Amino acid sequence: MTVGTNSSPGAVTASGTPSLAAVPAQGTSRAAPAAPEPCEPREPGETCDPADIPEFAALGIDPDDLPDGLVVADDTGRVICFNSAAARITALAPGEALGVRIDRALPLEDLDGRRWWTLTDPYGGLATRRGQPERNLLLPGGREVLVSARYVRTHPTGPLRRLVVTLRGTEARRRTERSHAELIATVAHELRSPLTSVKGFTATLLAKWERFTDDQKRLMLETVDADANRVTRLIAELLDISRIDSGRLEVRRQPVDIATAVGRHVQALTANGQAPDRFLVRVSCSLPDLWADPDKIDQILGNLLENAVRHGEGTVTIDVSPTSLTNAAGKTEKGTAVTVTDEGPGIPEESMGRVFTRFWRGSKRGGTGLGLYIVKGIVEAHGGTIAVGRGPGGGAEFRFILPVGAPAYLTQ
Repeated sequence: MTVGTNSSPGAVTASGTPSLAAVPAQGTSRAAPAAPEPCEPREPGETCDPADIPEFAALGIDPDDLPDGLVVADDTGRVICFNSAAARITALAPGEALGVRIDRALPLEDLDGRRWWTLTDPYGGLATRRGQPERNLLLPGGREVLVSARYVRTHPTGPLRRLVVTLRGTEARRRTERSHAELIATVAHELRSPLTSVKGFTATLLAKWERFTDDQKRLMLETVDADANRVTRLIAELLDISRIDSGRLEVRRQPVDIATAVGRHVQALTANGQAPDRFLVRVSCSLPDLWADPDKIDQILGNLLENAVRHGEGTVTIDVSPTSLTNAAGKTEKGTAVTVTDEGPGIPEESMGRVFTRFWRGSKRGGTGLGLYIVKGIVEAHGGTIAVGRGPGGGAEFRFILPVGAPAYLTQ
C-alpha cells in the first residue's frame, strides 16, 4: 500500500507551520472545488493508510466502521484518512481526497458564503485552540453538513500534528426539528381550546354571578373542571415524552396483579356509561408473578382500552395469558401477554408502521396522537414489546408482552 506525499506544503507562518488561511482568496461564491493535486496512486477503495495513523491500529479500529464521516489531515495539511462515511456524505471518492490539501478536498463554506478554512485557519491561527464546535456548513452545490474539528498538538501550545474533522448529514437533525415544531403546534392547538373555555366561563361567572341559577353555575364549573383536567393530562403526556426521549423514565417495580388491573379499568368504563356486555375478559389461570410499575401499567391499559372503545366497534376483548420472550441478553424468560382487540374497521396496513409514532391519529375523534407513543415507551422501559395487527373480526389488535421483572434477589 502506497501513500501519496508532496514536499511542497504551501504557505507557512513565521513559525514554519503551513497556513490554510494563506491560500489565495477565491471570493465568496460557492465555486466548484479545485482540481486535486497529483499524488501517488492508491489502491482501489483505500480510505486510510494505518501507517499514517498508528492510533487506529493500536486500538484495532477501522475508520470505515465509524458511523460519522472522518477526515484526518497531517501536519502539512494533507488528507491522510477519508473514511467511507465521509465519501458518502461528500460524494467524493477517497482516492480523490487522499494526499490533497484539506481545504481543497473539503471546500467548506459557512451559510454566508465565506470560506470556512480561511476563517478558522487551523494551522496558522492561535496555538491555544483545541478545535471547532459542530456547526452547519455547505459543501459545493449547497449541500448542508454538520462539521466539527479537533486540533491534535504535540503539546498544549505546540504546532498542529493532526487535524481531525468529523462530518454528519443534517437529515436526522431536520427530522428532530420538524418533530419539535409539530409538537409545539400540537400543544398550542390542544391548549387553546380548553383554556379559551376556562377563560370564557370564569369571566362570565365573575361578571354575572347573580344572574345564573345554581344548576347553570354547576354546569359551567363542571365544564371548567373538565377542561382543567384536559390541560393537566396534556402536560402529563408532555412530561412522559420528555422522560422517554431522554431515557429518564423511571420504573418502580412491585408485584402487580394484571388481571385485577384489567378488571378495574373495565369497571371504570362501564361506570362511565359503556354497556357491560361490550367487554369480554379472558384470563389464564397460570399467570406468572409480574413485577412492574403499577401506575405505568394503569397508563398502558387505560390508553389501549379507551382507544378500543373510542375508535373501535362491537365487543372489546381483553386476553391475559402467560408467554415467553427473549431479553436483551438473548435469553428466554417468562412473561405476561395482554391482547386488546375490537371489532371495528381496524387500522389500514399502510398505517401500521406509524401507529406508535408521535401525533398519529387513527381517526378524527379527538386526542393528541401522543398516547400510543407513550405506551410503547413505557412497555420498552419495562423490557417488553408491543405490536399492532388485525384481530380475528377485522378490528385493531394491540398485544404487549412484559417480562416477569422480578428483583435479582428473588431469582438467585
